[in-house]
Amino acid sequence: MDKSQEIVKQDEKKIEKTREMYEATPAVDIYENENEILLHADMPGVVKEDISVDIDNGTLSITGVRKFETKGAATYEEFSDVEYVRSFSVPQTIDVEKVEAELKNGVLRLHLPKSEMAKPRHIEIKTA
Repeated sequence: MDKSQEIVKQDEKKIEKTREMYEATPAVDIYENENEILLHADMPGVVKEDISVDIDNGTLSITGVRKFETKGAATYEEFSDVEYVRSFSVPQTIDVEKVEAELKNGVLRLHLPKSEMAKPRHIEIKTA
């Protein structure tokens, strides 16, 4: 019996395995300007309904799940289900009520606006 037939026979004996959910850290870019902090998180394959963004006690948490539907028996797999997880400390100067999120082309964009108190101000000097 040659080696390829041997592998096929071994595979026929295996019990069907359940798919594992791997945890991954998404790549993130963070930018800051006078008005807001911008956060871009790379989460390919995740749909809007499977993303959660929470801010609690100065911690921003992002989670997203990418699930692949499979048809037929897999001969070889490199893609799998994955859960993206990332947390950050955010300053108390963020106006939590005005935070906005958008998902486009697998990139989650968060706009974290600064409260009016945190924005830089120019103070005019008066002469007497």
